[in-house]
Parts: sequence; structure tokens; C-alpha cells
Amino acid sequence: MKNMKENPPLKPLTPHRSYLRKLIEKFKARENGKGKKIFIEKDILPYLIILSLLNALLLHDFKLGVSAFFGSFIVIFLLIVFFYRDLKRYKPVYLKKKKMLALLGSLMIFTLFVSRVFEHIFSVFSKGLGIEGMILHTFGIPLALGAVIIVLIFDFHTAITFSLILSIMAGIWLKSSLIPFYVFIGCVIGAFSLLKCKKRTDIINAGMYIAMANILSSSAILLIMEIFNIHLLYFSVIFSTINGFTVSALCFLCMPAIERFFNVTTPISLLELLDIDHPLMKQLSVEAPGTYHHSMIVGSLAEAASEVVGVNPLLAKVASYYHDIGKIRMPEYFVENQTGCISKHEKLSPHLSSMIIIAHVKDGVELAEEFNLPEIVKDVIQQHHGTKLVTYFYQKALKESEKPPSEQEYRYPGPKPQTKLAALIMLADAVEAASRTLEDPTPARISGLVDKIIKNIFLDGQLDECEITLKDLSEIKRKFEFILAGIFHRRISYPEPVKERTS
Repeated sequence: MKNMKENPPLKPLTPHRSYLRKLIEKFKARENGKGKKIFIEKDILPYLIILSLLNALLLHDFKLGVSAFFGSFIVIFLLIVFFYRDLKRYKPVYLKKKKMLALLGSLMIFTLFVSRVFEHIFSVFSKGLGIEGMILHTFGIPLALGAVIIVLIFDFHTAITFSLILSIMAGIWLKSSLIPFYVFIGCVIGAFSLLKCKKRTDIINAGMYIAMANILSSSAILLIMEIFNIHLLYFSVIFSTINGFTVSALCFLCMPAIERFFNVTTPISLLELLDIDHPLMKQLSVEAPGTYHHSMIVGSLAEAASEVVGVNPLLAKVASYYHDIGKIRMPEYFVENQTGCISKHEKLSPHLSSMIIIAHVKDGVELAEEFNLPEIVKDVIQQHHGTKLVTYFYQKALKESEKPPSEQEYRYPGPKPQTKLAALIMLADAVEAASRTLEDPTPARISGLVDKIIKNIFLDGQLDECEITLKDLSEIKRKFEFILAGIFHRRISYPEPVKERTS
């Protein structure tokens, strides 16, 4: 008895409340706006249901009853929820912009609508050829169109997830267990071939790759179905080839309309922005030549470091070229454009000078809107300084004023970089500007400078809101050092030519 009093019985390990009760309480907390969101937000749910209904209507065979439609709707709804959750987990930046979500939903509906139209055309065509009842005409349906457009506008991961969902939908629609394999292979090959699209002919090449993949896939399906013969192979090759080139043709037709209507960026539109004859680039080179040269070097730095951190090099270069266009409005107030010995800021108060410097971000966004620059470039213009301190004028204000000035008044309004691209441009911009102060740019000094700039930006918390990692920063530093060492390389001092002596 004594032992029992000294050592009271231990409490059971099992909690007082059951697991189910906890789950219900979590769900209630979510409904009240507290705690973590468990599955799916209420505000997005109606849109997913409407999208599922529209897709189910497009895929439904109206010869069948209501139960078949309801079954298709359930499967499609589950697939779309899976797509949404995948985006939330891996590409949350798309969920912040309703326009991008609307574009994804529209592309899904558009791809299925176009596919239904071509399926009807090829079905009539196959009847005329006397091959009615076979699945050969389905080999010509351009279902890879959606994946090809998505990889150009979004990214490869989103294109693959979209392809998987679309291929399962195609299986429901065409009532075949082998069609999803055929569709998925075509979509994946199309997406792979346009990973590094840099010119319009790449889209034509993608159509050729899709056609070749389709020919192999359709031949494999005929072998699996044990109906392989020369006659059927001939028609499967024709339909598979038509499929590939139809995808290319439709992509060419649709891309300009999508770019204009949704104001999105594709590699083709980025190439047009790199043209030095663009009005903004011309104006920058004439009115702010120092800023123009600075932007070119920032472009070289950002492009070199972009691939190692998973950023599109072409997009990094374009964003670098346009990140400082706001300086066009008051170029003489920025040191790189000042030709005389006396600075324009000599007669201004530090606070007014800092306001002029900070204003170039707002001016840049306004010019970007005026010239219809892509949304992602506007974001970089707005975020490339984050909430950094205008150090020079803040230090000047500290020396001149008796009362310490508010640090907030000397900071950029932000926001901080939200993407790896904006963070990369911020780092490249700061490193390029600081590198001009190096008197003897040896490799060791360049390395020390780059390390110092990146550390200062990191410790200031400017990279807190983007997905950049310490490994990314290490790779960026290495690339920056390599490019700057090439820019500041030493040259041999050539001796003066010796004049011949006259006797």
C-alpha cells in the first residue's frame, strides 16, 4: 500500500478524446476561420463543381442515361480536386492569381471542345474510308494541345499533371482503357519538346515529335489489341501524323489570342521584348545610357545564374532589361547617368533625394502598364528592391539632423520578392551596382564583395517571402563571381611604339 501511495498510477497513454472527435473539432475550427484548412476552401469549391459539370457535359454521350453522366461528373470532380491540391502544394503562386486559374480551367474546356469537334470530323472521315467501328480515328484527336500551351505559359510540372487528368478524361469519353496511354504519351512528349522553346520553329518541331510518339503508341495499341496489319497501320500512321501537326497549327492560332486576352507571357512574346528596337529600350538607351548599360550587365548575371536555381533564363534576361525603366523619367538623379562632377542631390535634402530614388519603382510599374509589359515583368519591377533601405541618404540624414530620422521613411515600399526570379534580379542588381566601386577588381575582392552583398540582403530579411534556398544562394554567388571576373578581367599594357631614329 505504501508503494502505491508513493508511486501514483500513471495516466493512460490514450488521449481522453477520440481521434474522430479531434477531427470534428479541427473541421469546426476551420469553419470558424481558426486552425489549418483540411481539404478544400469553401470559396473555390463552387468553381470546381462548375468546371467539373462543364467537362462532364463535353465528355457525355447523350445516347446514355443520367447515371452515366453522374458517374462521369464524380470522377472528373475528383480529378479536378486532385489538380487543385497539386497546384496548392507545388505551385501556390498560381492560386494567388484568379486570372491564371481561369486560364487553366478555360484551357481544359477548350481542349475538350476542340477534341470533340475533331473527333466528329475524323469519325465521318473514317466512315468514308470504310473503317467504321475501329478506334483508328481517335488517334487523330489533338488532345496534346492543352499540355503544349500549358508548358509554354505555366511550367512543365503543371503540364504533366494536366496531361494525366486529361488522359483519364479521354478514357472516360472514348470508353477505351488504352486511349489514356496514347494521350498521355503524346502530351508528355509535346511538353518535353517545348521545355526550352526559344523560337517559333520549336512549336513545329514539337508537332513532329508528337506525331512520331503517336505513331509508336498507336502501333503498340494495335499490337496489344491483336488487330495489327499493314492496312490498319497505314491509317493509324496517317491519323497520328495529322494529330501532331494539328497540335502545332492550333497552338500557333491560339497563342496570340491567349497572350492578349489573359495578358500572359510566352517564350515567343519574351523574344519580342528582347529586341533593342522596342520603344522602352530605345528610350532607355538614349535618355539613361548608364542605366541601360547597367541593365545589360544585370541581364548577363541573372541569365547565367537562372538555370541553376530553376528560373527561365529568357524570362530572367527580359526582366533584367526592364527592371529599372522607371529611371527614364528622372535619369539625371541616378549616379550611373550623371556626367558632371556635381550631383543633382547636392542641393536637395536627404529625405527628398530618397523619395526621388524610391519613386523609380512606381514610375517603372506605370511605364510597364503603359507599354503592356507582361504581368511577371511588372512584378519584378515592383519587387526588385523589396523593402531595402536607401542607405546612402539615410546615413546622410543621420549626420545632418539632430533628431534621428525614421528608418521607414528611407525604405522602399515593397513588397519583398515573392518569386525566385524577383530575388535573383534583386541580387544581380545590387551586386552589379556595388561592383562598380571596386578599385582593384581581383577575383578575391570580387568574391568578397558578392558574398557581402548577398549576406546583407539575406540578413535584412528581403528573401523571407520567396522560395529561394541557401543552396540556391551559393549557386548564384558562384555564377556571379564567374561573370564579374570575366567583365573585370585584366588586360596587358601595350608599350608605346618606338620611333625610328633618324641618322
